[in-house]
Amino acid sequence: MATIKDVARLAGVGLGTASRVVSGKGAVSAKTLKRVQQAVEELDFRPSHAARTLLSGSSQMVGVYIPILKGTFYTPILQSIDNELRASGLHMVVAFGVGLGDARSQAVNGINFLLERGCDGLIVMSNALSNDDLLALGPKLAKVVVLNHSFDAIPDQCFTADHVQGGRLAAQALLQNGHRKIAVIAGPSTSPDNVDRITGFIDELSLAGVDTAKLWVAESDFSPEGGWSMTRDLVASGYQFTALFCANDEMAVGALSYFQEIGIAVPEAISVIGYDDTHSAEFSAPRLTTVHIPWREMTVNGVNCLINICYEANKPVLREFPASVSWRASVGKVAGRRGK
Repeated sequence: MATIKDVARLAGVGLGTASRVVSGKGAVSAKTLKRVQQAVEELDFRPSHAARTLLSGSSQMVGVYIPILKGTFYTPILQSIDNELRASGLHMVVAFGVGLGDARSQAVNGINFLLERGCDGLIVMSNALSNDDLLALGPKLAKVVVLNHSFDAIPDQCFTADHVQGGRLAAQALLQNGHRKIAVIAGPSTSPDNVDRITGFIDELSLAGVDTAKLWVAESDFSPEGGWSMTRDLVASGYQFTALFCANDEMAVGALSYFQEIGIAVPEAISVIGYDDTHSAEFSAPRLTTVHIPWREMTVNGVNCLINICYEANKPVLREFPASVSWRASVGKVAGRRGK
């Protein structure tokens, strides 16, 4: 395989001159440029990634950390990141939480892994990190963008939605259909965005005069399996309800599966609303009414911000991502249902 030294030798120029032509940085005469380009073509020279990094001072790679590589939530986000980076001639390296330690340790290790691979900047999705963890990155913190969480250390590099308002919208969707006897399957209490959406949901019910102290609320893990098992527990508990709010779509799909298995019709007997508006919500049975969080827009603007920081670009960056409700078939009005 040809090297930059071979190119310089064939073109009859110095190594520095050949490097300037290949990297596109630095002035050379038109005659010299042509000789080097001919040598590159004749030798079919392709600089290695390491060589390009040395020549340009940039790896043209962005590191992405996500907590888990599973389910329907993170895949579209990764696709959006990859599409935006490739459109700018960049690539991504992904790390996710595996191995020993708690979620915080895994996030710290994942970020260090990406930095050690020479990534020019990082996109991070993690609720487990602290401000101190970020500050420990020192000068590298200037090239970190966070999705779905806000840190005091880098407020202008954080992109998230108002999940309290998202929870309120879920409650309003049920209330306007007459539901007041409601069950809740929450996500992990360690997840701040889950806490926000549950807080908004319960506060909105309280404003409507619902006795929230009597709500059936259970914590699960954001998985379909968790939604299925918690719904089984809910039905077995004997709690009287006409609607179920699940704190993400994957748990809601699990709930729909359990209701179908035991013969409870949705929405004729029970209404179900999810959260996130992931791809699975469109193709569940019945199709899932859910709170739409504009994840793609949030992701694209976070990527644009990082590209501007790392590569001196001037891409547009928006910072407001309002939630809404995607109405489908899983929510209906109360009419002779359990709990009436």
